[in-house]
Amino acid sequence: MTLADILASLFPDGHDVKNDGGVLFGSGSLRSGGQALVIGVADRTALGVDEAILLSGHVLGSVEKGSGPILVIVDSDSQRMSKRDELLGLNEFLAHLTKSLIYADMHGRPAIGLLYGHSAAGAFLATALATRVLVALPAANPAVMDLPSMAKVTKLSIEVLQEKAKSTPVFAPGLSNLAQTGAIHMIWDEAVPLVDQLSALLGNMPDVHDRRDALGKERGGRMKTHDIAERVRGLALQTR
Repeated sequence: MTLADILASLFPDGHDVKNDGGVLFGSGSLRSGGQALVIGVADRTALGVDEAILLSGHVLGSVEKGSGPILVIVDSDSQRMSKRDELLGLNEFLAHLTKSLIYADMHGRPAIGLLYGHSAAGAFLATALATRVLVALPAANPAVMDLPSMAKVTKLSIEVLQEKAKSTPVFAPGLSNLAQTGAIHMIWDEAVPLVDQLSALLGNMPDVHDRRDALGKERGGRMKTHDIAERVRGLALQTR
């Protein structure tokens, strides 16, 4: 589906979403009434300091203007790997965007990520994965880190990582692997109007507490994360 197709299917009652150099901003009419704030990254645009601060401003500016959901639509490259962005503190801008989405979610604007194309690395973390719940279309192609980059970090060979990726989803990029780890809540069906699937999700939204570790355990993609997190949480509560 093209971006235009996606927006038309999500908001058959109308929307005013604009694409400004790969940055999405606008609103869409919900079937239940009210408006959803729509932001995102399109056309496989790299997420740099300019895009991140612009998106953060839209998110924070919406907190006092309503209580509808924030829909974060994503087809991005990774973070922008330029000297200018790094010197300006790209990591802080990405963290600010992440925290802005979490802050808005905690103050009445639940955030939903919709991954319809590519996304990777810091751009993926600061947009799609910063939402309360992430859904994807079948053509989505996410990667937290590709195998060549992972090889540089872990000092393991590509061949070793490729072998591990066959049985361990955390080592493997791609939609099915990230769904198995719990990062992606569900994969939507393109044959069903997206407005129906969005309405169903809004009617049964997960609570603010992040359950991705539990989903990963249930799906067999991350078997230890949930238990370790619960042990840490328990120990922290004991020391309060």
